[in-house]
Amino acid sequence: MNTYASSSDLSFSSTQQFPSNQFHGPVEYGFTNETAELFRAHAAPAAQETASPGRVVRLDRNRVLVASADGLLHLPYPMHGLVPATGDWVWLGHNNAGEPAVVQVLPRHSALSRKRAFEASSEEQILGSNIDIVAVVVPVDRPLTHNRLERTLVAAWDSGATPLVVITKADLTHLADDVVGEVILQAAGVDVVTTSAEHGDGLDELMQHIPAGTTLVLLGPSGAGKSTLINALAGRDVQQTGAVRAGDGKGKHTTTSRELVPLSGGAVLMDTPGVRGFGLFDADDGMDEMFGDLEELFTRCRFADCAHQAEPGCAVQEALAEETLDPRRWASYQKLQRELAALARKHDAAARRAYQREWHQKVVSAERGQRAAERYKHDQAEERAGKGGKRRKR
Repeated sequence: MNTYASSSDLSFSSTQQFPSNQFHGPVEYGFTNETAELFRAHAAPAAQETASPGRVVRLDRNRVLVASADGLLHLPYPMHGLVPATGDWVWLGHNNAGEPAVVQVLPRHSALSRKRAFEASSEEQILGSNIDIVAVVVPVDRPLTHNRLERTLVAAWDSGATPLVVITKADLTHLADDVVGEVILQAAGVDVVTTSAEHGDGLDELMQHIPAGTTLVLLGPSGAGKSTLINALAGRDVQQTGAVRAGDGKGKHTTTSRELVPLSGGAVLMDTPGVRGFGLFDADDGMDEMFGDLEELFTRCRFADCAHQAEPGCAVQEALAEETLDPRRWASYQKLQRELAALARKHDAAARRAYQREWHQKVVSAERGQRAAERYKHDQAEERAGKGGKRRKR
């Protein structure tokens, strides 16, 4: 049976401007006192006097699945404002036809995003919002892809959430300790939890990272064991699981959409489909967090504009020569920076094209206006000349 927060559970000042029933929210999906304050700070549209809080659980092709105090609702996409994402807090009201609808998306305190998958794109794809913990899932039954782990952790830091590494399938190989050691070295400053969903190992430790009211997203490739882990944490089969191919260690996409899954302890899990690639999108903050050691090295270079190649007094080249900096890590950093620079160029090019189109439209409009003015003057002159001829004939 669902349990929801009532207005008596929440403390507000005497200047409360909203009816108390507006603050019934879905506790199962992370509604807390802090969430209620968010709704209080961002009022519903004036015409929506009976609006109530909700949270986006899943996005379908034509509908949005939203959790409310009255249960789950399938609603049409909002006609105006911010496009909703899984995890968004929203005001629920009615559209012009009097039907239930999402009438406003509230500001996000975090958003996990990536560059859209197709190569030519420079657009952002939001995978989930209002996330507290981003858990990067690393299975031990396949080789560790260092660059993939680093780029995913960069995106996790940049989202505004706290990164976490969850190692899965630790019961399947005797190399688990080696994988854990590699991950701890590579993900310095990020907590690492080792789990075996089949045996229940590590689940209690993982639950300590997601107290009631927090939202955790699991991020990893297909076949990494995310769905099995969710089933173990939920204590029931909420996600379909599939076998992993023995030849290449790859699995089928048993999860087809991003969806919130409530846990009995009051936390919320967001499952995501397995992602083959994770293109970074505007991740400068995440790069600073993930590669802070390199940023500190840069300050030691003799020249402020050091390119870290063959310049004298380059701290990076000295660290590489002394083997205190892993060449693979330096190469990974350079690759990610090139990727971000290329994305920035695409954005600039898109902005230039938009400006050129706008300028061209203005020029064309001005030319049309000028030609119209000239035709008008010409017609007026001919009309006056014609009238003058008629008067002379008289």
